[in-house]
Amino acid sequence: MRKYHFLIALLVIALDRLTKWTIAQKLSLHDSITVIPGFFRIIRTENRGAAFGMFADSPSEWKVGLLISFSLVALLIVSALLWKNSHSLTTTGIGLALILGGAVGNLWDRLVSGHVVDFLLFYVGQYQWPAFNLADSAIVIGAGLLVFEILFTKSPTQKTA
Repeated sequence: MRKYHFLIALLVIALDRLTKWTIAQKLSLHDSITVIPGFFRIIRTENRGAAFGMFADSPSEWKVGLLISFSLVALLIVSALLWKNSHSLTTTGIGLALILGGAVGNLWDRLVSGHVVDFLLFYVGQYQWPAFNLADSAIVIGAGLLVFEILFTKSPTQKTA
């Protein structure tokens, strides 16, 4: 089953690279296309911070190095967990595969250009969620699957009790 988990991660990486490349080819920096008026735009932005723009305005010269280091440690941990828990195609395995693919996608950007390309922007009136990308979506969905697994799936000890 490991191969399926790593195929999921590779699919996320490939789709993330393809979408970011397409956005870079079609839109100049900060240009946007309204998809659903009053709700959703595609916009090309460069995120020099962490997920959803956190720390983007930090002037620290160590920021990129710290973000890359954190990403590498997270990749090692997620890869080890995925390797250990990939006996079958479970919610945990799929969640970890999505997180792995998303983390690699964003790390790739950060290593190559020092920033991550974000392009999905949802908003209602004056409120807008920070722009994000497919890799961010995969990470959040993967984390959601892990939370679901923890909260709603019985552990082997609970099943026998």
